[in-house]
Amino acid sequence: MHISIRLAEAPDWPTIVDFNCRLADESEGKRLDRQHVEPGVKALLADRRKGRYFVAVVDEGGVDEGGANQIAGQLMHTFEWSDWRNGDIWWLQSVYVHPDFRRQGVFRLLYEHLRSQAESDPGVVGLRLYVEDQNRRAYETYATLGFKPGGYFVMENMIRRSDLTPEVDTEN
Repeated sequence: MHISIRLAEAPDWPTIVDFNCRLADESEGKRLDRQHVEPGVKALLADRRKGRYFVAVVDEGGVDEGGANQIAGQLMHTFEWSDWRNGDIWWLQSVYVHPDFRRQGVFRLLYEHLRSQAESDPGVVGLRLYVEDQNRRAYETYATLGFKPGGYFVMENMIRRSDLTPEVDTEN
């Protein structure tokens, strides 16, 4: 099996929406409303200023029923300007590897691809991500790649909650 990494394209949106919904369910027990996620994914794919998705594609032996190579995983990054550092920090988000391809180095390939791009861009000063506080496996994976706690505790004040189906997350 050979896996290549490429920039996601507009026709990849159904898989990315599916992976994002699976990610929320598996990592946080939240069911996302696909009708809400779809325009968000399409908006990012149409406007690189919002961020970029990269996908890991199985090139051999992984052809799906539509005749295209199968997407095994994804990684999105967005941009944060740091005035303290006079540069961009790339935030890793929407990291997901399909269960059939886990523990086969898919995420590592995605991450190494993104890191290589960041290192070659003189405007990028670092990479960040947040990890759901109960997800020890993810924490350990990121630590093996050189990530360390950043000394910050993430807080939020969400003004819209339409991204979650109401019957699942009614406490927040």
